[in-house]
Amino acid sequence: MYNLHESQGRVQINMIAVTIGDDLCVIISGGDKPHIGCVTLSAPRPSLSDPDKQSATTSVLNLLGHKDDEPAKFVSHELSSHLGKNVVVTCGIHLDNITVEEIKNVMKIITKLTNLLIAKVMENQI
Repeated sequence: MYNLHESQGRVQINMIAVTIGDDLCVIISGGDKPHIGCVTLSAPRPSLSDPDKQSATTSVLNLLGHKDDEPAKFVSHELSSHLGKNVVVTCGIHLDNITVEEIKNVMKIITKLTNLLIAKVMENQI
């Protein structure tokens, strides 16, 4: 299990990842009211533009009125593409009166945690 956390000002993001056999399940939460806003599933496959590269196909289930699909899809797709694993992500981040700058910070933190998780999983596969 991997338990990662990062914060910047009011933006606090938690990322927990659990291996299930060869697959990976990730829970992303944060803000004032963590919840389930979106669930994604990514499966690795050869890139459509270059079969020598790996990509992923990602499916998204988003709850009405939630905007957690952007970070969830990003994390799911990146992990599956880089690790060659089936990946499920559930994401729910809510910050009361979030600003445009804080939304940008959410994606910066999500990107940083995703890259850190990729490195940790790859390190443990060796």
